[in-house]
Amino acid sequence: MRPRKAIALLALLALAAAGCSRLTFVKPKMERGKYTRVAPEYEVREDKRDRQRIAALDAQGLAEQALRQGQLDEAERQARAAVAADASSADAHTVLAVVLQQRGDARQAGVEYARAVALAPGRGIVLNNYAVWLCDNGRPADSLPLFDRTLADSSYPTPAAAMANAGACALAAGQAARADRQLRQAIVLDPANAVALAALADSEYRAGRYLEARAFSERRLAAAPVTQEVLQLASQIEQKLGDTAAAARYVQRMRAEFPGKRAIPGDAGQ
Repeated sequence: MRPRKAIALLALLALAAAGCSRLTFVKPKMERGKYTRVAPEYEVREDKRDRQRIAALDAQGLAEQALRQGQLDEAERQARAAVAADASSADAHTVLAVVLQQRGDARQAGVEYARAVALAPGRGIVLNNYAVWLCDNGRPADSLPLFDRTLADSSYPTPAAAMANAGACALAAGQAARADRQLRQAIVLDPANAVALAALADSEYRAGRYLEARAFSERRLAAAPVTQEVLQLASQIEQKLGDTAAAARYVQRMRAEFPGKRAIPGDAGQ
């Protein structure tokens, strides 16, 4: 059976600093002239680094907007403009990675995620994104140290999501004990976490604990919009428990909600 994929906590970030620029004040010339000054005269100039940062943020915002509207050509153009304006911005590289992933260029998306991590090695959001990419692209074991670093970032906004991702990827890497521990920690933090519930249903099914698998599967079905994989696993669990009518209902639902998609090879419902 194919391991369930983790879901990225996708980092299309709205930065609080987005409209602000730092001003550099040049020391005024105070020599006496023909006229009396009532206040010093300041020459104000904008720092070059700030101009680059603001241009990158503007382009990044336009890329995110185009991405939400499904305009992938424009999203990529603006994301590349953001990187060109400020190549040291981890967020610009992250947005470009998201766009490339949406376009189906997983290899180059991975390159951009890796660049973002190199630029911001302690930021949990950046680390989580690359870890999820590694897990979903056949390198689940390589993703686990990055999840550890994500969880070490005390400013990370949704630790339950990172914990669930880490557990799902540990399961895919064959590290069952770690997977079980982190997935259960995730649902303590967030009882309706869809990634953790789906992975726990999968884990219990693999271990032959079908009643426990059913309980997690039913919680997953109630927690969020379903996927083909979730319905197919529910059907498999019911087959193992001998409830062929329930298994058939899940197969019918899968075919109705995901028409044209074939069952996953090796799973029930083909």
